[in-house]
Amino acid sequence: QGQVVESGGGSVQAGGSLRLSCTASGIIFSMFNVAWYRQAPESQRELVARITNDERTDFADSVKGRFTISRDNLKMKVHLEMNRLEPEDTAVYYCAAIRSTSPFREYWGQGTQVTVSS
Repeated sequence: QGQVVESGGGSVQAGGSLRLSCTASGIIFSMFNVAWYRQAPESQRELVARITNDERTDFADSVKGRFTISRDNLKMKVHLEMNRLEPEDTAVYYCAAIRSTSPFREYWGQGTQVTVSS
């Protein structure tokens, strides 16, 4: 059974950096696109960044120029480097591994809290 687990969340002051990791298991990782979403209190879940299986990336406008995303297929990991963090980045961050070709599969982690204080 496939799964993904997030790690690396925590508390940081505005302007600081954090690195989130998403570790997959039980799947053919190279066949999956991986996305990071976040959900702040009383807000809808929103897409932050994603990386395709052929390493194309895209980002939410609110994080462009501050966040980067990368993947290591051998280690079955995706990293989200978050720089110049702002209080508005405070949220629970979720990793999702999505296979968009048959057989379609989608795996979500439990989330990791990121708190940015001003």
